[in-house]
Amino acid sequence: MDFKAARARLIEHLGSEVRDERVLAAMLRIPRERFVPSEQQDSAYEDMPLPIGLGQTISQPFIVALMTEALELTGSEKVLEVGAGSGYQAAILAELARLVITVERLPALTEGAKRVLDSLGYTNITVHLAEETPGWQAEAPYDAIVVTAGAPKIPADLLAQLAIGGRLVIPVGSRYVQELYKVTRRKKKNIVQNLGGCRFVPLIDKNAWDEE
Repeated sequence: MDFKAARARLIEHLGSEVRDERVLAAMLRIPRERFVPSEQQDSAYEDMPLPIGLGQTISQPFIVALMTEALELTGSEKVLEVGAGSGYQAAILAELARLVITVERLPALTEGAKRVLDSLGYTNITVHLAEETPGWQAEAPYDAIVVTAGAPKIPADLLAQLAIGGRLVIPVGSRYVQELYKVTRRKKKNIVQNLGGCRFVPLIDKNAWDEE
């Protein structure tokens, strides 16, 4: 399969709805096929989520582009990603920001993301196994935070790690369908925008739903 040609077709498709040329250019540079299991590689440039094992997915490219665009990155930011998964979103963030801190609850995915990101030569990404407290407090505050799993509400713990003027993008709703929210932190009243419907795997931490 000609992955480079397939990637170019995908980015052209995304360009009809995503306006940030820097986001599109970053996604054009990144080999998504490296972030999916070998049996999924032929589908790497379809605009859909794909399973990566352990009940987790690599997100639909359009949603990845939309969330990244909403962070309004200029290149100088320190960004936190909650839910490293395959490492694909972190790679895109690393192309657009100064430093990326990404955390993951599942040890096997943590190690897998580290391996592929290291193999691609990224030096501005740190991958951590998540702690009990959501996010990664040791490096706070962050200029931008992106959460790649659905939550029942906007976690106060993550807002507290966001710098004034910073942007948080997170799916909020039920276990099965969410709305994508962008929160811009202000000193007095935060600005909350609804970016539309989405569907993510559930967040795994104290801000998530009780186990069924």
